[in-house]
Amino acid sequence: MTQPRIDTARVGTALPEAANPGPLQGGRCPFGGASPGSAPALSPTGCPISANAAAFDPFEGPYQVDPAEALRWSREQEPVFYSPKLGYWVVSRYEDVKAIFRDNRVFSPSIALEKITPVSQAAQDTLKRYNYGMNRTLVNEDEPAHMERRRALMEPFTPEELAHHEGMVRRLTREYVDRIADKGRADLVDEMLWEIPLTVALHFLGVPEEDMDTLRTYSIAHTVNTWGRPSPEEQVAVAETVGKFWQYAGKVLEKMRQDPDRHGWMPYGIRKQKDLPEVVTDSYLHSMMMAGIVAAHETTAHASANMFRLLLENREIWQEICENPSLIPNAVEECLRYSGSVVAWRRIATVDTRIGDVEIPKGSKLLIVSASANHDGRHFENPDELDIYRDNTTDHLTFGYGSHQCMGKNLARMEMRIFLEELTRRLPHMELVPNQTFTYLPNTSFRGPDHLWVQWDPAANPERRDPAILERFTAFPIGAPAKRDAARQLRVREVHAEANGIVRLTLEDPRGRRLPRWSPGAHLDVTIGDYVRKYSLCGDQDDPYTFQIAVLRDPQGRGGSAFIHERIRPDMLVRIGGPKNHFRLEEGASSYLLVAGGIGITPIVAMADRLKRLGKDYAIHYAGRALETMAFVERLRRDHGERLHLYPSCEGRRLDLEALTRDAKPGTQVYACGPERLLTHLERLAEGWPDGMLHVEHFSSAGTQLDPSREIGFDVELRDSGLTVHVPPDQTVLQALRAVGVDVPSDCEEGLCGTCEVNLIEGEVDHRDKVLTQSERAENRRMMVCCSRARSGKLSLAL
Repeated sequence: MTQPRIDTARVGTALPEAANPGPLQGGRCPFGGASPGSAPALSPTGCPISANAAAFDPFEGPYQVDPAEALRWSREQEPVFYSPKLGYWVVSRYEDVKAIFRDNRVFSPSIALEKITPVSQAAQDTLKRYNYGMNRTLVNEDEPAHMERRRALMEPFTPEELAHHEGMVRRLTREYVDRIADKGRADLVDEMLWEIPLTVALHFLGVPEEDMDTLRTYSIAHTVNTWGRPSPEEQVAVAETVGKFWQYAGKVLEKMRQDPDRHGWMPYGIRKQKDLPEVVTDSYLHSMMMAGIVAAHETTAHASANMFRLLLENREIWQEICENPSLIPNAVEECLRYSGSVVAWRRIATVDTRIGDVEIPKGSKLLIVSASANHDGRHFENPDELDIYRDNTTDHLTFGYGSHQCMGKNLARMEMRIFLEELTRRLPHMELVPNQTFTYLPNTSFRGPDHLWVQWDPAANPERRDPAILERFTAFPIGAPAKRDAARQLRVREVHAEANGIVRLTLEDPRGRRLPRWSPGAHLDVTIGDYVRKYSLCGDQDDPYTFQIAVLRDPQGRGGSAFIHERIRPDMLVRIGGPKNHFRLEEGASSYLLVAGGIGITPIVAMADRLKRLGKDYAIHYAGRALETMAFVERLRRDHGERLHLYPSCEGRRLDLEALTRDAKPGTQVYACGPERLLTHLERLAEGWPDGMLHVEHFSSAGTQLDPSREIGFDVELRDSGLTVHVPPDQTVLQALRAVGVDVPSDCEEGLCGTCEVNLIEGEVDHRDKVLTQSERAENRRMMVCCSRARSGKLSLAL
């Protein structure tokens, strides 16, 4: 399956001096505009600032209530805009935010810890009195120093090392649940979710577990000082607390130097300093001590509170997790996507550059809003639904992306999973106290409720009936959840013979609940034994209770279609993933040409239905062996009439692609799905077409599978990370990258979807995917790491 091409030059392309024609780029601004005769405010590039952009205020109003919803207008209309109230460019779409994270040379993280609100002289004097000197940390350091230090300090974050903390996290969680189990009412934030992550953070860092209330005050002050908007009067008090925090961090560090062999990340850093004094400096250790106390616990505490609020507001989902703890890892990940604790990060442009159609001058400050990116429907199907079965939820950007991705992400996952497992097991009847008001610390970047009140009937605690519950627990592997764990079970309502050799399955939720919405071109992953097969959705998009797929029996297949035809019956349960869409219908064109061959009609029929509803100009050209072997013929005749053109080859009717495409109207979008020979022919005809005109979906991965007996090993240089990874003959590039902790999103892992695309810097690629066009392969600028390999020598990737 392929998706519309995303221009890799959309973000981060440095502009040569002569290429920057000035404010209006040929007299036109990409977004916004002013009515004739008005005198609007202008951005730094001279473009008029839209009303929405002028009104945007991240410190109050809608952004503080729900940052993703507050930027919906931006994702839809103005994905990059200048905020005069903030003095930053704001970026809201997934691909843009991810690309900025990826390129930390053009988009430097050096301002990530800069105070976002100008500091009064009195506050500056207060900080100076404490010799405050917060400098570079892993969060705000440029290359090459960042990767040198990251590599030097990474070992305590490996899954093997993190496993040593799991028993302590579970013990602490049980102790805190014991304290509240018989109370019947608790503020989860005050009585559990703040203190446990702080204790774990201090244990991980090697800091003595004392002065918990003082450290909470310090942490809040640091957040307000860096990402908040305190008044000039408040700034002095905040600076006083931050100064004391700085002094505290320094004193603890000095104590550690007296006993550097004890456990913890900071003593580990002190030991590393002896071997790498120019990399792990005194200033760096002091800054990391202070930043680490905040980063290692505050985000986990906020994320956990957000998670419990979300799940308790969605009672059916909470109940599912109580009944099936294996859903917990994906539920945690979906909560991190839907309402993560990290809302935004900041970057500064080191050169004149471009994000989409917007010119970004050198020195511009950027607020990149990951919370908005995580709700971008261009990447996440039904992004505003909480779906614990979502199988690409780990693509979320709450942990960042690229070389600055959060090092502590797997520790946070571990804590959140244990919190959820313990509370769903011991207090499954817990619910939110009604009519409570949720408040948040006003700032641009981090979010979690100040309080979260819950209640339950202690007499109904399961442990009173079965004390053995106290000894049970579910062990989860450390790291991101596996996609197979996100499969949902659906019941087969109907099996219908749609045509000779084709059956249509109607699927429903066993409990009669609504299913996720889907869009034309979307598919389901159906698990058949050890294999996963992809089938396009072809039913009524407006029916919220059923999915429909059509399956052709393929005698040359690996047995999946035969199993469905021979053994699937009504009332049976099947495991599915999705829906997800890599063949999305772009709805803004003036006319459409829909081309289908054989079972390739399945996504096309849904697109035709949608285009008819939209009142678009479209035509369907459908080829097959014979009418009795072609699915949905009667439905298409009924619903699409003269727009339908059938080509049954047994009647001597052939689909003439040359004539069809030659006569296409200007501005036509072409969507095609069918056998490889049809798509290959169409792709050759499209070589001279404008980019983005042709969209094809492959349903065969032939030629993409790894054959170790015929492969060669090779090295991959990760230019941004400073690593070189060997890829042996029995491993894909994607597998080799994951083995060293480099996160690359993927989906089909068969070269069909394009999710695992990476930028190629150097080397000759053996392209085996079904995504790139011939011209894109000739450019040799990108590759799909799930299947493509080096022809020889070494590849250099922008990772």
